[in-house]
Amino acid sequence: MALDNTGFSSCPESLSLPVPEKGEESVEEAPKDAPPTDVQNTFEELGHVVTTETAPPTQPQTNNNMSFQAKMAAREAQANQSRKKLQGVGQERGKFGWGRSRRKRQRYVEKNGRCNVQHGNMRKTYRYLTDIFTTLVDLNWRCSLLVFVMAYAVTWLFFGAIWYLIAYCRGDLDHLEDEAWTPCVNNINGFISAFLFSIETETTIGYGHRVITDQCPVGTMLLLLQAILGSMVNAFMVGCMFVKISQPNKRAETLVFSRNAVISLRDDKLCLMFRVGDLRSSHIVGANMRAKLIKSKQTQEGEFIPLDQTDISVGFETGDDRLFLVSPLVISHEIDVRSPFWDMSQGQLEKEDFEIVVILEGMVEATGMTCQARSSYLAEEVLWGHRFSPMMSLAEGFFDVDYGAFHHTFEVNTPSCSARELALATARLDAHLYWSISSRLDEEKWEGPNLTEQTGKSTDSESVREGDRPTFTVGGVTSTQDQSVVGEQNGSVTTDQSESEA
Repeated sequence: MALDNTGFSSCPESLSLPVPEKGEESVEEAPKDAPPTDVQNTFEELGHVVTTETAPPTQPQTNNNMSFQAKMAAREAQANQSRKKLQGVGQERGKFGWGRSRRKRQRYVEKNGRCNVQHGNMRKTYRYLTDIFTTLVDLNWRCSLLVFVMAYAVTWLFFGAIWYLIAYCRGDLDHLEDEAWTPCVNNINGFISAFLFSIETETTIGYGHRVITDQCPVGTMLLLLQAILGSMVNAFMVGCMFVKISQPNKRAETLVFSRNAVISLRDDKLCLMFRVGDLRSSHIVGANMRAKLIKSKQTQEGEFIPLDQTDISVGFETGDDRLFLVSPLVISHEIDVRSPFWDMSQGQLEKEDFEIVVILEGMVEATGMTCQARSSYLAEEVLWGHRFSPMMSLAEGFFDVDYGAFHHTFEVNTPSCSARELALATARLDAHLYWSISSRLDEEKWEGPNLTEQTGKSTDSESVREGDRPTFTVGGVTSTQDQSVVGEQNGSVTTDQSESEA
């Protein structure tokens, strides 16, 4: 097996071949004509072991004369060559050079909205029977149809067996040819006829061939019981099928989310955006949007919280989360101080491991039932520096929406720094412009013609009126009052002519 020297670039010079001691048998060398054996080179990348089988390199004739360092260098070069091939195939590089594995992260919520969670080791399974209606509605269609058929078949067979037992106990089967005998149910001559009478009774078909007589009070009581229980079975099973057919989650199939989320500038602020649309002409009433960040974290006390949920604001404070979903909309999350992406730059995004779950809720206009549509975005599905393409145009008398461009994005100029760094840079720029404009205004005021004439006319500063004193304005506040008192209160500095001459 070839050696994988990934931890060091070259072998130390102090290594040498082991010298056999006296009394030890020397190891026989393999013949040169021996067939080459397969060599397995293993490479571990992000917890995944990739195994490839390669043929050993052809050894030259002077292999026995090579030093140990030369042999190790040759093996290391071979291992590095195979490692480069594996890296080129199994790993892609981000914009900043960090490796991004193609291994998909296990989703918490699938793209179609299905929650990828399975509950196990549930001991109190009897709780499902206490809510049997919801349990039957939640079953898949195969199980639901099986339960539907079995419910009717079992009741028909059960009451058919009772009708046959009544006829057998009364002796009706022994007097089939006796016209003077009055049976409990006419024309019942076996189990099949009793089963058919049970079906006719419960479904109220009433062909008129098999009828109950007034000489059998037990049969009368059984007829009432079967009619009542049959109505209950009909109401229960038909209700389950109706609710299952009209479930609002089928309405969510026509609510679509964009394939990717994007991060770009909007009004000079970094925003996380995704697109949502409704394919039907019937609208979702009272639609609102929510978003959650699913990411594991560790608290300051050392507690590990797997799949911690953090709320992502999509306009709850301003009411932008309440949507009028007539045409596709772009939902925006402003990355501010309260955002979990405040310190995340483009380089950090390529290394992060998180999931964004988006939830759209509303009431179906046609049925009045509440509907919920879900989707999710992994870290590699968030495109930095992209923007959604427009998909609405004005036609003759209406607005035309092209859903062919629903998932399309294009690149725009976006800073690669985090929102925090962008805010600090913007604040420094604003402060620099503020002080530079104030300084220029002060210089123009000091260099004005009135000040020059005033300084050349007289050197006596006490004879100058207080309203004619030159002022130095800082922060846009101007004052001509006393320098020691009012200047400190209003943030302005007042100087006299002597200070200006100095």
